[in-house]
Order: sequence, then C-alpha cells, then structure tokens
Amino acid sequence: MSVPYAEALAEFEPVIGLETHVELGTASKMFCGCDTTFGAEPNTQTCPVCLGLPGALPVVNAKAIESTIRIGLALHCEIATWCRFARKNYFYPDMPKNFQTSQYDEPLCTEGWLDVEVPAEDGVPQTVRIPIERVHLEEDTGKSLHVGGATGRIQGASHSLVDYNRAGIPLVEIVTKPVVGTGARPAEIAKAYVTELRDLLRGLDVSDVRMEQGSMRCDVNVSLNLPGQGWGTRSETKNVNSLRSVERAVRSEVERQAARLRAGERIVQETRHFSEASGTSSSGRSKEEAMDYRYFPEPDLVPIAPDPAWVATLRAALPEAPSVRRQRMTTGLGLSAADSAAMVNAGVLDLVLATVAAGAPAAEARNWWLGHLAQAANAGGVDAADLSITPGQVAEVVALVAGGGLNAGLARQVVDGVLAGEGSPAEVVTARGLAVVSDEGTLLSAVDEAITAAPDAADKVRAGKLAAAGALVGAVMRATG
Repeated sequence: MSVPYAEALAEFEPVIGLETHVELGTASKMFCGCDTTFGAEPNTQTCPVCLGLPGALPVVNAKAIESTIRIGLALHCEIATWCRFARKNYFYPDMPKNFQTSQYDEPLCTEGWLDVEVPAEDGVPQTVRIPIERVHLEEDTGKSLHVGGATGRIQGASHSLVDYNRAGIPLVEIVTKPVVGTGARPAEIAKAYVTELRDLLRGLDVSDVRMEQGSMRCDVNVSLNLPGQGWGTRSETKNVNSLRSVERAVRSEVERQAARLRAGERIVQETRHFSEASGTSSSGRSKEEAMDYRYFPEPDLVPIAPDPAWVATLRAALPEAPSVRRQRMTTGLGLSAADSAAMVNAGVLDLVLATVAAGAPAAEARNWWLGHLAQAANAGGVDAADLSITPGQVAEVVALVAGGGLNAGLARQVVDGVLAGEGSPAEVVTARGLAVVSDEGTLLSAVDEAITAAPDAADKVRAGKLAAAGALVGAVMRATG
C-alpha cells in the first residue's frame, strides 16, 4: 500500500539528495589506454590494467582531471590544491579488481551549488538552489547482463554474463548535500536539478550525457520526517536512467515511506531498484556506510596538485551557463515571460532555442515543441528531450513548409515518420511520397478527373451548394497523395 503523493507531503517533510554519475567523454579509460567507444563487442576493450591483473600499474588520464575541474568550476565549487585517490573495497562480479579506484576524504571539488527553475502552480518558474557537497573522480565498473529471465534483472535469470568494456571508464560523481525545504515538490525539484545538470554538462562538452546508454545515471535518496522532528532514515534508489524516472522514483518513495510510517513501521536504510514498467521500486540490499568499504590511499598513484594558474585558465574559458544562455536568447527572440514559463513547465525551452539556432522562426519552433511533439512525448511516456527527433530535424521540417514543399498536415506526417525511425525528414518525404504537388497542370488534370467522376457533386456546386465541393477536394487529394 502507499499514500497518495500530495497527501503524504501534507503530513511529512521530505529530504532528498541526488548522486549523479557521469561517464566522461575521453578517448581512453581513466588509468589505461583502452578505447571507450560505446557498443563494441563485449570484452574487446580491456587490458591488464583495467582488468586488475597482477603487476599492472595505472596512470592517471590528464583529460579526465581537466574535465572534472571544469565541472566543479561550472558548479561554483572550490577546487582542491592537493588531493589523491583511494581504494574502495567491495566485491561485485562486474568489478574486476574487487576494489574501485575512487576519491574518499580528499575529493577534487567541494562546496558548490546549482540554481534550477521549477515549474510553479501560478505558471511563474521558481528558482531553487541545490547545494553541492562534492564532485569527485573515479572509474566505472563493468556491466552485468542477466540472461534467461523476463525482465533482464537477476531475479528469474538462469545465468549472468559480464562485459568489462565499461570497467575503467572515467566516472565523475556529483553529490548534492541534503536538499530540505522542498515542500510539496521534491519530485519536481529532483527532475529539474538533473535536467539542468545534464544541460550544463552537455554545454561543457565533457560527456554525451545519454541516460539511455548509461553515460549519466542517478542514485535518488529520500527520507521523510514529521514536522519539527529529526530527519528520517533514507533509502537510495539506484541507477535511475531517465529524467522522467527521477521524478517517478521520488514520488514512489515518498508514497511508500509515508505508508510505512503511518502504519508505525520502521524505514530500513537500503538500496532499492526502480522499475520503469510499474513506476515503483523494490528492495535491494542494506546500505553500507563508508567504514564498510575499508578506504585507504591508492598506493600506485601519486597525489594530484592542480596548478592554481591552470585552474584560473580553465575558469576563464568556461562556456556560458545554460540558464544565462536561455535568458539571453529568450529576451533576444522577443519571447514573452508567459511563453518562457510555458516552455520551462513543459521541459522544452532548450529544445525550442536549439531549433531556433538551427534556423527555424521562434514562433514555429515554439508551436512544434509545445504542440505536436509534446503530444508525442506524452503518448510515449517520455520526456520531449528523449524523442527520436533533433531540433535540427524540426527546423528542416519548418523550412520545407516555408518553401512550399509541405503543408501543415504533411509536415505532421513527416515528423511522425522521423519519430518512428524512418530516417531524416527528406528521407521520410521521399519514402512516403509526401511532397506537395505544386505543378498547376498536374493539379488541373486531377480536378478535371474528379469532376468527370462525380458529375452530381459538380452540379450541386454549380447550383450554389458549396459544401458538396468536399467530395471533389477529397478526390483530388487522393489522386495527388
């Protein structure tokens, strides 16, 4: 059983926290020269170092250090003048060394923040500051594939396979401090934070942040307490891999914990696994504390001491923050505050701006993303950003309409074809034969044929009954496609 979300938040105060893992887009792994290209044949991108074979010694990837510092700077963090790696010891089949080279008490970046805009009931976005505790660098693990079950999870599987291609890829972990005071909107704030963070990382060009491929994934922490009492026991929902699921994971956990607390039951500190199908989570394992990992300094790597002058150079070269860019572009395009609020609330503002940057008029870009594409996203249960159409392709459709190659109805068919994976707009137009017929001779011939085939309708039109023209128009449309 669960308590409805709004009802639970009227009774309990939530505390949330997010740990976001981001694979860096470096050409080679964190401590060796192995390739990092996604989708290669299993276990073809490994070597003695990332497999943890005896005698293999790691060397730090300098580009990964630089990317992590740039992330920290963009999040207003303090950058350490001296830090080092540690060994985080635990056993898991997809971790070949049985320890993870990470950072523990001496992270590279600390004490930052990120402002996010959250849709509000009155339509005016609310700005919420999310405090960042740390940004640290580590290596990713391999990937387990559970075979033989219906869900792809270990429950019900007949056996498991392990692919170590991902093991050793540079992984940045961005950890918020506990976020309090979210009131009735913890799920919405969590989604807004991850959305803004993804946009910031994409702008820095440090990762492709493709959540569906696992290059960005979130652990969602939630606890509830009665007003005036201390914080409750938290749960951690692991590896949530879409913006929509971040919001759903918080909602689900608020509802679950509220029901248990109402019933006088104890909340267990544990990890949980989120189900995309049901929108709920299931119990995983009890949550370890830092002492359980037996951290100790990595003996095979020297400490890191970033030169302050180098850090200053990186700071000066940071790109414009997404929030600043949005404000500048919306003002420059003459979009109203109401337009901006509607697009923020729908999660499409950046998509509209990207479509404009690709050449579409602002009004057309807004109409597509708030109209037909928003409907497609809702129908598919995904965020608009996860649709299989790019802002550039939307701009291409807009250009086809403006040039007379498509009308509004045909344009929607082209977009639907792109969403269905049929190719680019031009390829869909060709494959479906959707180009507007603009040759006057062809059209007149089709009109003559329609009149000849339906003399009764033609006579009614001549007699002044213009509604009868519908049959003739339909015949011409069928003839010309």
